[in-house]
Amino acid sequence: MNMLYGRYRFSCRLETRAILPPYKGSTFRGVLGRSLKRVVCALKRQPCEDCLLKERCLYTRVFETALSVEKHKGGRSGEPPHPFVIEPPLTTRTEFSAGEAFEFHLLLFGEVNSSLPYFVYAFEQMGKKGIGRKVNGERGRFCLEEVGSQGETVFNAEERTIRRLENFEDLRILPPSKETDEAVAIKVHLETPLRLKFNNRLARELPFHVLVRGALRRVSSLMDYYDNEEPLLDYRGMVQRASLVSIVDRRVQWHDWRRYSFRQDQAMLLGGMLGSVTYEGKLGEFIPLIELCSKIHLGKQTSFGLGKIRVEILK
Repeated sequence: MNMLYGRYRFSCRLETRAILPPYKGSTFRGVLGRSLKRVVCALKRQPCEDCLLKERCLYTRVFETALSVEKHKGGRSGEPPHPFVIEPPLTTRTEFSAGEAFEFHLLLFGEVNSSLPYFVYAFEQMGKKGIGRKVNGERGRFCLEEVGSQGETVFNAEERTIRRLENFEDLRILPPSKETDEAVAIKVHLETPLRLKFNNRLARELPFHVLVRGALRRVSSLMDYYDNEEPLLDYRGMVQRASLVSIVDRRVQWHDWRRYSFRQDQAMLLGGMLGSVTYEGKLGEFIPLIELCSKIHLGKQTSFGLGKIRVEILK
């Protein structure tokens, strides 16, 4: 099984002073959603759920995904995953001066990669509208200077052209690089808050089987909706074997952050795990799965950039 995947670097420069929250994923996602809707929506005052175009509209596919795709593809239940992730700048700085450069990444899954020009234009409009808290009556405006992917320039502000990428990366679960019965140690770094549910509650600890359950859910759900078929994995057996893996070092803390939801018109508290966990055991069969999740994130609210992990193989 493989899935079309794009990771795009957006290079920007502030034109005015900006004040942003310590974690910037919610801000970027919210402004992108409003900008993309202004760019592509044909029936401006029509609620998405009642719109005849909802199954064809790029905005609903990206931000109102449950309205635009079949509820049960391949027999899967539950809400479909959004086909994108925003990876914001990870600095916790909140004040930025005019002229400062910053970067963020946009991940796209499946066929929405072919709609990249709409995202580029939406981000340009987002820069003109501004982001963050108002300073002297206006938000921080920025200029989108360049978009790149896989070492290629996709968009350049000076030339005002968007190049069509010929080659996309296909994500797949690779065969294990280590013997499955060999003792291995890995360190999993939680770079943005990780929100995983276990037994219908948000997990505050990360035993290996909880990590594997979350990884299996994320990979199977994305591939089911955006590659039309789930990967052929021994789900039950992998979870059972994951429960035998030991934790040799645990440095996890709970981190709460607030975001304001324009749709729900209220502040929301979203917490998750940060830090690192070192595991040891027969990990060979799990490494490709965990490494794949280091590219696509896992857990809840991934579209905000949550659930970003990095895997370090120690031995």
